[in-house]
Order: sequence, then structure tokens, then C-alpha cells
Amino acid sequence: MNTPIEVTVDDVATPSKTKQIIKKNGLVLKKSLGQNFLIDQNILNKIVSAAELGPDKAALEIGPGIGALTQQLAKLAGRVLAVEIDQRLLPILDETLAPYPHATVVHGDILKLDLSEIFQQHFEGANGVSVVANLPYYITTPIIMKLLEEKLPLENIVVMIQKEVADRMAARPGTKDYGSLSIAVQFYCEPELVTIVPRTVFVPQPNVDSAVIRLRVRKTPAVEVEDVDFYFAVVQASFVQRRKTIYNNLAARFFTKENKPELEALLVGCGIEPQRRGETLSMEEYARLSSALRAHGCK
Repeated sequence: MNTPIEVTVDDVATPSKTKQIIKKNGLVLKKSLGQNFLIDQNILNKIVSAAELGPDKAALEIGPGIGALTQQLAKLAGRVLAVEIDQRLLPILDETLAPYPHATVVHGDILKLDLSEIFQQHFEGANGVSVVANLPYYITTPIIMKLLEEKLPLENIVVMIQKEVADRMAARPGTKDYGSLSIAVQFYCEPELVTIVPRTVFVPQPNVDSAVIRLRVRKTPAVEVEDVDFYFAVVQASFVQRRKTIYNNLAARFFTKENKPELEALLVGCGIEPQRRGETLSMEEYARLSSALRAHGCK
């Protein structure tokens, strides 16, 4: 691993510097790519601190923009790889990151890249890799699920996302925010809200507030299940109509009219009242339920 270099360079995370870069390069920011640049150094410090980086560790950044967060990562991590989809930003990043030879920018769509190959090429020898990013709101969930489902050797995922989505990821059973996303994230990670980020610290300002969330990646899933895909199929079916009972949602997905009575007995056998709603069940209860449904022949 490379040792981060102490350099003197103008941080871009200020209103004046960010606007100067945008004007100098004639940039028209694209809403379609979620381009809202952070201009608050204090928030950047909180993001980087949450990632727990060091000279022997590496960071993967998604959507570096003009490099505000990338600079801070490069000051601490021994290796930084940033993936940027917008080709117009590459020359700006070359300039912003010139003092940091251990920071590399790759042009591509994170959802289409082979991340296992990227880890082999760029992070060999790292004593831990964390994803750190200010994610576009419109593809937050697909990106995070790709990172988790590909079983990458990650320590932390520290991302700034829409506050509403962060609340859902960290929600506990029995709350209004708890749903299939909560379970999917918590199956693989331990979530922790780091800080709330007001919309006023971005250029341009988004329409909603954001939050920084840290997802500590578990070494093994939170619950043991025989078939992960079926487990999540049961979870998703349970939330198809939130106001319906677990019985009604599962009956619509897995049972015919004739064999619906079997479902009631199966739920009771799992210690689950058929009139409960999906939002009240814990991950452990879903594990028991998916195992029983699978043994019953449901697909």
C-alpha cells in the first residue's frame, strides 16, 4: 500500500472554489446524474472519519464529482479508486487529484462494472476496503444492494443519501420506516446514522435533506437461512401491501384459494399470529417463516 502524501492543495469543498471550477469548465450540472456538490468541510470530515481509514486501507468512491470527498479520502487512505460516470468531469478530477498519485479515477457506470475484478486489480494487499460516497438519490438502493449481494470484502459502506432512505435502512421492527429495504440492508450490515445533512450545503441545492449512514458489513449474515433468494422473496411478499396482514400478503403470493387454511397453521407453528403485519416481524421471524414455507413446498 502507498503511504498518503502530505501536500498543500486547495480543498474544493467551499462555495467559492466549487463555483469557480463549475464556471471555469463551463459545466452544466445534470440532474439526471444527481450532481449536487458538497461544499461543507465539516460534513466531509464526518464522512471520512466514519470510514475509519488509514495508510494500510483502501477506499472506493462512487461518483466523485469534482473531487471534494476524494481529496479527503486521499489524505488518509493508502489507496483510493473513484468511479465516475460523467466523462466531462475526468479532466477536472485529474487536476484536483494531481497531488495524490495513489488516487485513481476510472470512467464507468458502477452498476455495470465487475467489482470483484476491480478489487483484485486495485486493492490487492489492502488491510480493509471501505466504500465512501455521496450517492445519487435515484440509484441509491441498486448500488448498495450490488455492493452487498456481490459479497465483496468490505469493512464499511459510508454513504450520504436521502434522509428518508437512510431512516428506512436503519429502521427497527414495528416502526413506520421498517420494510424490505431495512431487512435487506440489516441482513448484511449493522447500520448507524452518522449525521443529518441539510440541503443548504450543496451546489446546487437538492429538494430534500440528506443523511450520512455507516453500514458495517457483517462477516456473516444476521440470520442463518437455507435459501437467501427465497428468504427475500418472502420478505418482499410480506410488504406488497403494507396495510394487509402477513396472512393475506403471503396467501396472495404462495397459496391457492383451496390451500390457504394451511398457511394459518404454518404461521402459528412459527409463533407468528396470522393477523400481524409484515412490519412487525423481526429478521429471525422471517428466517423461521421462510424455512417453514420452503419445507411446505412453496417457491
